Amino acid sequence: MENYDLIVVGGGFSGIASAISASRQGIKVLLVEKFNSLGGAATNSLVNPFMPNFTYINNKKVDFSSGIFKEIIKKLKERNALLWDNHFLEEELKYILNEMMLENNVDLLFHAYLTRVNRENDEIKAITLATIDGEITLSAKYYIDATGDGQLSFLSGCDYILGRESDKLTQPMTLCFRVGNVDTDKFYKTLDKVQREYEKAQKTGEITNPRENILVFSTPIKNVLHFNTTRVVKHNPTNAYKKTKAEIIARKQVHEMYDFLKKHADGMENSFLVSTAQEIGVRESRKIIGEYILTERDLLSCTKFDDGVVACNYDLDVHNPEGSGTSHHYFKEGKYYTIPYRAFIPKGIRNMLISGRCISSSQGAQASFRIMPAVTSIGEATGTAIGIIVNDSLDDVRNVDINKLQKILKESYLKNS
Repeated sequence: MENYDLIVVGGGFSGIASAISASRQGIKVLLVEKFNSLGGAATNSLVNPFMPNFTYINNKKVDFSSGIFKEIIKKLKERNALLWDNHFLEEELKYILNEMMLENNVDLLFHAYLTRVNRENDEIKAITLATIDGEITLSAKYYIDATGDGQLSFLSGCDYILGRESDKLTQPMTLCFRVGNVDTDKFYKTLDKVQREYEKAQKTGEITNPRENILVFSTPIKNVLHFNTTRVVKHNPTNAYKKTKAEIIARKQVHEMYDFLKKHADGMENSFLVSTAQEIGVRESRKIIGEYILTERDLLSCTKFDDGVVACNYDLDVHNPEGSGTSHHYFKEGKYYTIPYRAFIPKGIRNMLISGRCISSSQGAQASFRIMPAVTSIGEATGTAIGIIVNDSLDDVRNVDINKLQKILKESYLKNS
């Protein structure tokens, strides 16, 4: 069995960036993923397109995710798999991410679901994974929780925040779906009319989806529309029974919506339902309590932390956990905040970092940085940090040289900007 310096659990954008950046520091890395491909929400939940994470300062565009995320964008463009700047082809993305792992000497383990963690005092000793040939136990010097749901941290006994403070409700879950053979020109010409009919259908019960409008995107594929419009509220995404029920509700909403569109939308007469995502999209679940909890106030104040290692200025995009409505706060041009390294350090554990949407934060703060470009930057920061820690023979993730970490991340930014 291989002796790993780092095991990253979770193969979404945060996990792949953690694995690549750590391996580039010359350490031995394994990336574990429960499905058969990398990409997380982008490939498993059909979350598309990429959201923006940039601003203009002194009339110059500043891209806050200009490291590994920009490398992925470049490779997508090279394979003609990125159109209109932010819409991507999922199958090409899966292949590109596989190749990036091989190019960077990252070992991969697919079809492996984390079930147990062996923790002694402040140290994770080993993890147990359920696989097709039974349970296997693996160990490493360090670990990164890039599961999105904070599964590694949860099974390690870490405390966490679930949902908003008042009632623990998380942002809604959404099952994305695609419709093909649509006359898209006709469809968009009558979309305003369809939106009005949608409101009426909600009142009559024809539509049970509580979302306030129909969210639809064009795609790079001719005559195919992408819908990110189902909304399942008041179901805990960290409870297996509740998440199962959410999947059932969401699929019912998909078919209600499709039947409604066939009836009311021009251009849908000869259409067909192409696909639904293999897993419902989860915007928010566990947020692990770390050495610092990033808050909505930090974001609104555009706080720049001394140990800031990620920058972001995406909208505070909160989908109503109870029903209809979506609240927004858009940052003014030139404004942004940073995320401190301390938000990646779980309380009570010395050899693990948390990465991606499950880092230490409030609901309002997480509503901004949960996008793929930002969590890729978080992953690059956590992976680079573990590389430094291993190479400097440190015994605690708290002891990393922040100046050195910031310097390496800046070099990656400049290289790809």
